[in-house]
Amino acid sequence: MKSRENPLDETTRLPDILPVLPLKDAVLYPFIIVPLSLGRESSIRAVDQSLAENRMVLLVAQRDAAIEEPEQSDLYEVGTAASIMRMLKLPDGRIRLLVQGVARVRLEHLSRPDDFPQARIVPIPESPERPGSLATQALVRSAKESMDRIVGLGKGVSPEVLVLVANLEDPGRLADLIASNLELAIPDAQRVLETIDGTERLKMVTEFMLREIQLLTMQQEISSQARGEIDRNQREYFLRQQLRAIQLELGEENELAEEVARYRKLAEEKNLPDEAKEELERQIRRLERGHPDSAEAAVQRTYLDWLTGLPWQAMSTDNLDLAHARKILDEDHWDLEKIKDRMLEFLAVRKLKANARGPILCFVGPPGVGKTSLGRSIARAMGRKFVRLSLGGVRDEAEIRGHRRTYVGALPGRILQGLHQAGTSNPVFMLDEIDKIGADFRGDPSSALLEVLDPEQNSNFRDHYLGVAYDLSRVLFVTTANLLEPIQPAFLDRMEVLRLSGYTLEEKLAIAKRHLLPKTLADNGLSDAHLAWSDAALRRTISGYTREAGLRGLEREMASVCRKVAITVAGGKARRVTLGPRTIEKYLGQPKHTSEDLLERDRVGVATGLAWTAAGGELMFIEVLATPGKGQLVLTGQLGEVMKESAQAALSFTRDWAARHSHPAEFFTQNDLHVHVPAGAIPKDGPSAGITIAAALVST
Repeated sequence: MKSRENPLDETTRLPDILPVLPLKDAVLYPFIIVPLSLGRESSIRAVDQSLAENRMVLLVAQRDAAIEEPEQSDLYEVGTAASIMRMLKLPDGRIRLLVQGVARVRLEHLSRPDDFPQARIVPIPESPERPGSLATQALVRSAKESMDRIVGLGKGVSPEVLVLVANLEDPGRLADLIASNLELAIPDAQRVLETIDGTERLKMVTEFMLREIQLLTMQQEISSQARGEIDRNQREYFLRQQLRAIQLELGEENELAEEVARYRKLAEEKNLPDEAKEELERQIRRLERGHPDSAEAAVQRTYLDWLTGLPWQAMSTDNLDLAHARKILDEDHWDLEKIKDRMLEFLAVRKLKANARGPILCFVGPPGVGKTSLGRSIARAMGRKFVRLSLGGVRDEAEIRGHRRTYVGALPGRILQGLHQAGTSNPVFMLDEIDKIGADFRGDPSSALLEVLDPEQNSNFRDHYLGVAYDLSRVLFVTTANLLEPIQPAFLDRMEVLRLSGYTLEEKLAIAKRHLLPKTLADNGLSDAHLAWSDAALRRTISGYTREAGLRGLEREMASVCRKVAITVAGGKARRVTLGPRTIEKYLGQPKHTSEDLLERDRVGVATGLAWTAAGGELMFIEVLATPGKGQLVLTGQLGEVMKESAQAALSFTRDWAARHSHPAEFFTQNDLHVHVPAGAIPKDGPSAGITIAAALVST
């Protein structure tokens, strides 16, 4: 933008009404020459009217550049009267103007009498130029120095403008000239136009220049850093090209080509889905472009190994022979008829409908009842691979979905790792201890498992590391839990719950003879020729040394006996050991558990009840003693809240019973009643002790 002397000597020579040219993204100052491009029909008619009269127009900025035909409220109140110096019509109907600002004016009223905007204007007189004070001179000098700094930082300003800046001493005109060469926002440029006092205007422009200096300085620093980075990258590229040429001479370049060919061959053999093939090709292209020994290349190779190593279409053939499956299940597990029947139902449906969707089974039961081994038996009966994933203590969602490849050492989640380990896409996949899964700040693994276990979603499972869809619908998922309460309802809704209760004494005896004894003997280098374990000895071991629903404790006790027998056999003291119910104590010591027996004769204040434990039913005695006192009820034996309430209810019943049978009421006010449940170290609770406590109270 240039500046020259005002073509009008007096602002009073301005017409009262001027055609209006609204400006969308510019503000014109007095004495400044700028080119304009006009395309609005109304603006072109306004220019024609101006050229026919006095070549004067009003240039005023719009408040909103999106408005095509602005009204008075859409325009700023202060604009610039300008003179049209030159006009050129373009072939597309647009026109180009060269205009020079004349004076600041105020827009009083806008009208459209002839299909183009006209405005009644009032000239804004500026303060007359007078010799500046020292402060004004200092301000002018500071503004010129700031302009020089801006030019020195790379701002493009024409030499003519620089000459004008150097020669101007009037603060107002200097401010207008500098502002027209700064990239100011429309509101800021309009503020400069509306500031009448020249000194104040120059102060404002100086502040804008300081901001421009800061921006240009930062831009220069960024450009310098970028140039340095580009130079470094060019140097690395040049060195890599040299290294590649050296490798080609040494024959090392062929290794990368062979590696790429191997990945493509694996992709064809594994019959990757289209999405996985596209990702494979993209990673191969990146590997080919980069340096084969770079850290990024190692990450890409690891990813390609996982992508081509997964069993995308590899499946084991299901054995749908129901008799064979029944035989396998009976060999491995005693009883459990309901679960065995359910698996035979699944195989029968699969035999009739090959693409039948598999159930998601959840085995719930106490520890040691065979939940995990049952999953292995199912896999063996179906002829599938078996994968087990323990979820106890898992708190990171990435354990299920994997880590994103941006992390160092990222790997797929344990679901895909299990499938990679199995080598087939349809194994029996056991999610063990699903009730012990946790959550913390790293996410909730159970939410990720919902996608894995949902038949509507798992056909399109996306691991964070793999980044492409993998079909899990062919996997037979089996879960285990000790308790149902900690499992989320959303999980239970997707699973078929099958309960495994604890074993009775006879069931434990049968399992011990059929499975545990042969296994324990073999594990300790013994055979039937070294150790004979009678049924009575096994019963004694089960009842006297274990108290559990499952069989792990029994297996440990049997292993302990076998180790001691091994010492005897290995030392030559005996070739064969026979165990009976009495000789078992020689190897295991005194029994750890004793069973309560019924009282030989009835006793006052003692009643017999039944208690439930994980190992089965137990006898429980309720003892009541009346002592002189004030009618208080004392409860001991680690009773829970429900049993305490049962005792209160039993006492109320006893009082009512005594009144109806003419027993003296003073008994309950002159005596304290002490209710005790033996085995005080064991907590007890339950809703069914009321009748037993009432019987003991009545007896007392």
